[in-house]
Amino acid sequence: MSFWTRYISYIKDNPENYWFKAKAYGWGWVPATWEGWLTLGVFLAVFVFLIMPLLNNPQPSDRDVSLFLAQIFLWALALLLVCYKTGEPPKWQWGIPEK
Repeated sequence: MSFWTRYISYIKDNPENYWFKAKAYGWGWVPATWEGWLTLGVFLAVFVFLIMPLLNNPQPSDRDVSLFLAQIFLWALALLLVCYKTGEPPKWQWGIPEK
C-alpha cells in the first residue's frame, strides 16, 4: 500500500468527526472535513484580501506593514484556536499511526 493511500485512509478514519486531524509528521493539523477545508479557505482568502494593498503599493509605509503583520498575527491565532477546539488533541507524531 502506498503512502498516499495509507495517508488518505488515516484522514478518512475520523469517527469523532474532527474538522482537523493530527498531521502524520510533526505537530499540527490538516483539514479532514469540509468544515476544516472551509475554515482554511476563509483564512487564505482573508490573507489575500489583507496583502493586496501592500502588493499594489510599490512603497508601503512602515505603518501599513505593521498593521498587516498585526492583522495576520490575530487571524493566525484565531485559526489556531479553531484548529485546537475542533481538531484532534495536538500531539507530536512521526508517521501514520498503526491501528
